[in-house]
Amino acid sequence: MEISDGSDTADRVDGPGRRRVSCASFNQDSTSLALGTWSGYKLFSLTTGEKLDCLHDSENTPDVIIVERLFSSSLVVVVSALTPQCMNIYHFKKGKEICNYNYPYKILAVKLNRQRLVVCLEESIYIHNIKDMKLLKTLLNTASNPSGLCALSTELSNSFLAYPGSVTVGEVIVYDANNLSMVTMIPAHESALAALAFNVSTTRLASASERGTVIRVFSIPEGQRLFEFRRGMKRYVNISSLSFSPDGHFLCASSNTETVHVFKLGQLAEGHVPSDDAATWTAYMGKMFSAASSYLPVQVSGMMSQDRAFATAHILSSGLKNVCTLTMIQELLRLLVVTTDGQLFLYNVDPQEGGECTLAFMHRLIGDDDNQRRGPLTDESQVQVQSSPSYAETAALPASGPFTATLTAPTTS
Repeated sequence: MEISDGSDTADRVDGPGRRRVSCASFNQDSTSLALGTWSGYKLFSLTTGEKLDCLHDSENTPDVIIVERLFSSSLVVVVSALTPQCMNIYHFKKGKEICNYNYPYKILAVKLNRQRLVVCLEESIYIHNIKDMKLLKTLLNTASNPSGLCALSTELSNSFLAYPGSVTVGEVIVYDANNLSMVTMIPAHESALAALAFNVSTTRLASASERGTVIRVFSIPEGQRLFEFRRGMKRYVNISSLSFSPDGHFLCASSNTETVHVFKLGQLAEGHVPSDDAATWTAYMGKMFSAASSYLPVQVSGMMSQDRAFATAHILSSGLKNVCTLTMIQELLRLLVVTTDGQLFLYNVDPQEGGECTLAFMHRLIGDDDNQRRGPLTDESQVQVQSSPSYAETAALPASGPFTATLTAPTTS
């Protein structure tokens, strides 16, 4: 769940005197937010809505274009536009660099969980063991992926990786990063992919294409299509992020429009069966269309079976790139949206009735009024990697020169 401005040298201001956010990402359980700017990166705690605590503010790495935190640990991965082929791993609480790795080409995305760290280049993917950063596998000659689109599951017992299998159509490759083997290929969309997301239990995968009109949810590992949600019919949009709620009952999607959509997965979601009392007019019409679908052409019945948004939120900063997530804060379901002008919007979501989400708080993440409340309102390649100590061992050592490894360009496929 991240957002990048898509350029190595982002505009350093967005309006008079306002610093621009170059990237933003929620950690794996959406309990913290990482923000990258031209001057460094910041980490914020998301345990409360009223007050936003800045956990760390670093200005040692300029022009940050990627920043990812491992859950609530002290491990942070940073990539700078000044050295876009280099990945730096920091222990931010101790204020030191653990190690850094260089790759043959520009790093487009980094994903991590408690077992694996994945680095995505345009035409290759590197899979590391996160405990000692040993390179386990390099996926070469992958489909051209200039945006670095990929998703890594966070459930402890597995590490499924999803990435595009084609440049022209929406094929999703699901790869087992633990056992280093392919799981399945899902023909998800007719046009190229734009967004991917796993649910917490890694039993669902959501996808959206460059057209941005239809969002689909598939079973994992089978790859069976379970749900279709229609974001809109009037125009194509650029979907920037997808995110499941912690319980897997809801899915949010943000785009370059002013509206963020929240979809309800219904009775196929884990352990969730909507009551008859909660049935809406949309659900009733959905049953009618479903009953009539056997008499209609496939194209028509497919469109009718697609559910509309259960809830929506309208952000005040329209037209800006953003990233969204659904999380529980103080026992309430909240929708969080971060925009590239450095604002965090926090909405309350009604899990029973849906409808328009209520803006509860708005925070300025950068600038003079930081943290001030503004609301309510396929084969392994031949790669030489220097042996490194484990993360736990390295973090326990006194501050010293960081470990460095260089990944040479692979010569085998």
